[in-house]
Amino acid sequence: MTPNEHVDAVAAETHRFATAVRSADPATPVPTCPDWTLADLLRHAGSVQRWFTVLLRQRIQAPPTSRDVDLKLPERAEDYPAWLTEAGAEAAATFAATDLDAPMWAWGADQHARFWVRRMLFETLVHRVDAELALGLKPEIDPDLAADGVSEFLTNLPHATLFAPHTAKLRAADRTLRFTRTDGDGDWLIHLRPDGFGPAPADTTATDADATVSATAADLLLLLYGRTDRSAPGITASGDEGLLDLWFTNSAF
Repeated sequence: MTPNEHVDAVAAETHRFATAVRSADPATPVPTCPDWTLADLLRHAGSVQRWFTVLLRQRIQAPPTSRDVDLKLPERAEDYPAWLTEAGAEAAATFAATDLDAPMWAWGADQHARFWVRRMLFETLVHRVDAELALGLKPEIDPDLAADGVSEFLTNLPHATLFAPHTAKLRAADRTLRFTRTDGDGDWLIHLRPDGFGPAPADTTATDADATVSATAADLLLLLYGRTDRSAPGITASGDEGLLDLWFTNSAF
């Protein structure tokens, strides 16, 4: 997907999120985010959008030293859906005024402004799914969008140790883990080394994988984010169980 497609998808996902929760009880528990209510979920999602928007406006070139942001948080949780919509509108305006290909600091692999748009997209999408699940709805995710989310997750996860410290445990003696999409093109091979992990070397073939997980793009995305389990219907996991346990115990964020 292109950065402009990510921009459009952020707007669409924000709208779907706000619409789903507009009439819901803010105190509704969110099972996929233990100890959170819908109010907590909305406050988190809206805060992240506003924080990323500030980073984009400042076009920062080094890690920020402060996370102080005027969140404009309403006093009543019932007003959070409208507040999230406002955050999305502010983000859209910032995207439109920003050269998304401009160099910029980011915590992930892509050191350009577009990183933050893509990151905001999947942060919003996954929490939209959390909200819909909490309300007993069946979430739907566009397959190609989900595949892009799988790529984004696996590309950036090796850089996430600061806020996902368990990823530092993703070490192994030259083992490979394959994620393969069953509803279209998409195959990702991850190499776990004694000193870290990341995409497998170019000369490594998918058939060399020590463990394999196969599912639709949407199921792979939710599995990687810890929103479903590898034993769930439609997901096939095979190979080294110890490697699979290591990955899924330490990779979600």
